[in-house]
Amino acid sequence: MPTMKRHWTDYPGVYFIEGTQIGTEKPERIYYVKYRTPEGKVVEEKAGRAIRDRMTAAKAAAIRGERISGKALPNVERREAIRAKKAAAAGKWTFDRLWTEYNEQRRGGKPDPTDKSNYMNHISPLFGEKEPAVLVPLDVDRLRVKLEKTFTPGTVAKVLGLLRRLINFAAKKHLSPAPAFKVELPQVDNLKTEDLNPEQLTRLLTVLRGERLADDPHDADTTVDPDARDIMLLALCTGMRRGEIFKLTWDAVDFRRGFIAIRSPKGGKDQTIPLSGSARQVLEGRPRTDNPYVFPGRNIKKRKDGPLYHPRTEVKRALEKIRKRAKLPKGFRPLHGLRHHFASALASSGEVDLYTLQRLLTHKSPLMTQRYAHLRDDTLRRAAEIAGRIIEQAPEEKAEATNK
Repeated sequence: MPTMKRHWTDYPGVYFIEGTQIGTEKPERIYYVKYRTPEGKVVEEKAGRAIRDRMTAAKAAAIRGERISGKALPNVERREAIRAKKAAAAGKWTFDRLWTEYNEQRRGGKPDPTDKSNYMNHISPLFGEKEPAVLVPLDVDRLRVKLEKTFTPGTVAKVLGLLRRLINFAAKKHLSPAPAFKVELPQVDNLKTEDLNPEQLTRLLTVLRGERLADDPHDADTTVDPDARDIMLLALCTGMRRGEIFKLTWDAVDFRRGFIAIRSPKGGKDQTIPLSGSARQVLEGRPRTDNPYVFPGRNIKKRKDGPLYHPRTEVKRALEKIRKRAKLPKGFRPLHGLRHHFASALASSGEVDLYTLQRLLTHKSPLMTQRYAHLRDDTLRRAAEIAGRIIEQAPEEKAEATNK
């Protein structure tokens, strides 16, 4: 983006900079637009030049409106689509073309937001017009080194993982042969567990109940978003994942038999978990409408065969407000953290074995549950210490009894 002074116009999100005509020193206004896409991404890009493109503030505002509504693509995505179209016409399966086809087959044309960001920002600029077969190890090394200068190992692994998925997709569908080497992913330690101490948990529950915090005299606003409250309580008492809670439908809740069906979970196979008393209380307190989702989205599309409902997909602001008010650690992830707290509490209780915990968390592999093993080991160790003290005290108690 330009570093020159911005002159904002009377049209929202439209400004210009004082540039010069290409090839001359004559002044020329260059118009830019700033907006948020339907997916929520903030975009700031050039709309056109005043003389060469006959651009005006009004035309720029019209362009901005089309891109906000989704009728027109942002510049980067439009260029990517043009490249993919040219590659298709030439019969080449470039990465840009593979990216489009991959999302059409996997997600009905709607890419995962993280994948989309990683592809558009990191993969497409370097490899968009290339075919997988022409890549050499040095190409991937350059991408990895570039990413490592700015991003965390987790992000680097996600970008390279997406690159490898596209290569494998092309090879599996016989669209383009894979390169003669395998894209290696960096090792990432994702075994971060989050848990709340008793004081933090008490504050959180106080906030969720809409009550005033006793230790905070400035705690005035006690209002809580009801969806955010119920989502957090459900995560706390069931250990369900964020996506599982958002996609939960009423027909998946069996109040009579006391089970919740987890459909299409992260592990791939449908699961059922018990409906605890606290989870039942949360769900029975939810309002019921014609919408099949327990946490319905706001956008309902009307069709001839009936309305098309969507689940809620985001509650970030409300969760962050609750986290701040409850004074939870800055790095605590409200939903993922509560899932970890659920698992940690059960593991450290000493009353739940790791196999049962694996079933409750719907982990595909016991290795994923193993991160909580040390908590159970600590409980067993404390129990062993108690047994040791009992044995050590036995002779003393016998001596006292004899003396009496």
